[in-house]
Amino acid sequence: MIDEIGENHIATSAQNPVRIDAFEISDEEKIESIKKDVANILHTLGMDLTDDSIKGTPNRVAKMFVKELFGGLNPDKRPSASTFENNYKYGEMLVEKNITVYSTCEHHLLPIIGRAHVAYISNGRVIGLSKMNRIVDFYAKRPQVQERLTMQIVQELQLALGTDDVACVIDAKHLCVNSRGIRDIESSTVTSEFGGRFKEEAMRKEFLNYISLETKF
Repeated sequence: MIDEIGENHIATSAQNPVRIDAFEISDEEKIESIKKDVANILHTLGMDLTDDSIKGTPNRVAKMFVKELFGGLNPDKRPSASTFENNYKYGEMLVEKNITVYSTCEHHLLPIIGRAHVAYISNGRVIGLSKMNRIVDFYAKRPQVQERLTMQIVQELQLALGTDDVACVIDAKHLCVNSRGIRDIESSTVTSEFGGRFKEEAMRKEFLNYISLETKF
């Protein structure tokens, strides 16, 4: 079962599988624990941890895991999704496209690199453009599955904006496919989540047309 999940990109839940006691220890304690584990991995592989080039690697990797790559697991880092009255009465679709996605496949802990395209239709509230980028980044900084990430972005914006009319498309390369296994460096994975009016064919087509436009500046 474990091998089957790992090779077939299966997610077991729409939420990340985080234990309820995940934050009972501090980031510093996590770093110290992970540092020992990384050192053990390198030692087991036969690396000389007294070498100047590699002796700092366990600490660097541990800090990177806790503070950077998987920082989105910490609910304290959830971005403020403050919204504002749509005073200018803009009633059309708003699209933020080509948002950079850096995430990590939860099956092999290898990078997922791509772009997210997010859209919503105001129901009386609007959200700052940078907040959309921050929401994408927050949920990406976890051991992830792309399908789940796409859903989480939409759900977070629906909650913040008080509307179902939110959509997201992600196009990303998975290094677990590109650099190992089949080693197909050309393929990418596309996922989508359409809520509310974006389930209508015309609205969905309009959104997809917008994200296909070339940005020339």
